[in-house]
Amino acid sequence: MQRVLSSVPVLILCAASLYADSPIAGSQLERSVVTGPLAPRDYWLFESGPVRPLAMSHAGDRLYAANIPDGSLEVFAITGLGLTFLGSIPVGLEPVAVAVSPDDKRVWVVNHLSDSVSVVNVAGTTPFMEQTLWVGDEPRDIVFAGPGKSRVFITSAHRGQNSLVDPALRIRGTGRADVWVFESKNTGEGPAGKPLTIVSLFGDSPRALAASPDGKRVFAAIFRSGNRTTTLPPAAIKGFPKPPPNDSDEGVIEPTTGIIVKFSRGAWRDELDRNYNNVVTLALPDLDVFEIDAMADMPVELDSIAEVGTTLFNMAVNPVSGALYVSNTEALNHVRFSGDSNRADTSVNGHLAVDRISFIKDGQVNPRRLNKLLDFSK
Repeated sequence: MQRVLSSVPVLILCAASLYADSPIAGSQLERSVVTGPLAPRDYWLFESGPVRPLAMSHAGDRLYAANIPDGSLEVFAITGLGLTFLGSIPVGLEPVAVAVSPDDKRVWVVNHLSDSVSVVNVAGTTPFMEQTLWVGDEPRDIVFAGPGKSRVFITSAHRGQNSLVDPALRIRGTGRADVWVFESKNTGEGPAGKPLTIVSLFGDSPRALAASPDGKRVFAAIFRSGNRTTTLPPAAIKGFPKPPPNDSDEGVIEPTTGIIVKFSRGAWRDELDRNYNNVVTLALPDLDVFEIDAMADMPVELDSIAEVGTTLFNMAVNPVSGALYVSNTEALNHVRFSGDSNRADTSVNGHLAVDRISFIKDGQVNPRRLNKLLDFSK
């Protein structure tokens, strides 16, 4: 009996190796036969979060899925009856993103833990690993863009791994977010290949990528970009009594601790809106999303957008309007009290962060709360 899978098990597949021990003849794409039910197994693995775990062929006849704990690329046939499992191809450790080349001949797989990208040739009946590219530290996402969408853009952290230049780890102002760019049909030889360029952005640990429908622009988002907050020790806040409450329900006076301040409206402020510019001397930028010219001879950063969110997950471009949508959370870590809201002017009791979609159009950021029905004033 052929194994026909619905879309729900496919999504589960991206998070657990339910089919890791399926009977498959190496990397040969062939229909598998199941002789009995799949027995449940204990699950103990740690794995990275998926970023772009599913990709469909442009012809619409194949679905590719990243099997993160099993380190493999799973292939399904798309039929009128649903999905039929075809085969599994070993790639690197913890693949988190998949992209199909415009000609449907290759599947590019981003291996987060291996710091690499696996290029799998799927043009024939027997797919094979064509090349492995080293692309910096902890790569996360991949898109095709540029002239004829012939260029591959890959996000990775700038920490020295596989770096083709001095990583400048001790130099201030050095961007720690890299976007590696390859010509998809001329990746170069050797483990690192020959990237067309590496665009360094002023952030740390980039995650999501998105390309405009025409392929002229690529957008890169910083994963944990922050929200312009910093901590101050007790000695730095003398003369500024901390916001209440200053004792517990039993009347125990609070210990000597510092506070968190947030940069807002040109000043470092606490939750009571008091100005701490006289004690905070650092500048903390908040660049969240970067726009890259994918058509230039050497792709280059064009613009950056701030105040999109604290933790940015995935992005998508509206194919009609060109607007950018960014799923994110906005942290409320500048509010120090997490207890009974009746005993303080502000509280994060049950409200630690805001779940949002930030809508970006013409450089303007418009966040939209996902839980509009919740009343946090009570």
